Amino acid sequence: MDLTGAVWRKSSRSSANGGDCVEVADNLPGVVGVRDSKDATGPALTFAPSAWRAFVAQVAERA
Repeated sequence: MDLTGAVWRKSSRSSANGGDCVEVADNLPGVVGVRDSKDATGPALTFAPSAWRAFVAQVAERA
């Protein structure tokens, strides 16, 4: 999956001093990318937008 042009954003709940954070890119058509913020050149997972929305909804439900 080519993620060239992805605009990555970190959660607003992430602290400024690092930690265990993920970044999400949801600006590409038909795909949502997720990566480790400490390894920006490393691998990324990709999800269909509907699968990502379902995941986020389940996480929010349990928070």
